[in-house]
Amino acid sequence: MAHIDYFFSTLSPFAYLAGTRAEEIAARHGATLAYKPMDIMAVFARTGGTPPAERHPARQAYRLQELARQSAKTGLSLTLQPAHFPTNPAPSSYAVIAAQDSGGGDLGNLVHAILRACWAEERDIADDAVVRDCLGGAGFDPDLANRGLLSGAESYAANTEEAVERGAFGSPFYIVDSGQMFWGQDRLPDLDAHLAGDL
Repeated sequence: MAHIDYFFSTLSPFAYLAGTRAEEIAARHGATLAYKPMDIMAVFARTGGTPPAERHPARQAYRLQELARQSAKTGLSLTLQPAHFPTNPAPSSYAVIAAQDSGGGDLGNLVHAILRACWAEERDIADDAVVRDCLGGAGFDPDLANRGLLSGAESYAANTEEAVERGAFGSPFYIVDSGQMFWGQDRLPDLDAHLAGDL
């Protein structure tokens, strides 16, 4: 059985545009999927990346065009300049970690709900009420937002370290146990083909 480690930031518009396709691909191929929220700014700093706000204006302009195109292509509505971006991604990341540890809900829907809250619903994913709402909507205990904060912080830091060590440098980033790496939601078809044995 194949395994996919999914490194992502809960603030990533491209992770939002992935929708639930990674989950569908994993299910189609009988693969397991582990969610690894990471500190994308720390990853950028250690892998030669630049935060969006610090990029050259040409790169910023292209990013907005690409987001608009990918939004149209995927059918996922997206606000190019959301009211609560950037914000603190730690609370939502800790909630994903706690939910994965506890089980009992739909983790893929939780991750997508958090990303959708930021990029389509103009909600602040650093807000406890928003995180609790996302947890409850995905079938998890909303109180997970307030439990396991220390272990969540430790796992978040460990995920960030693991991402750098294993070669991840952006979000979303998928690493299969075969060693193959796929960066970006637009590489999901390649991930699918790889798991099918075609790439």
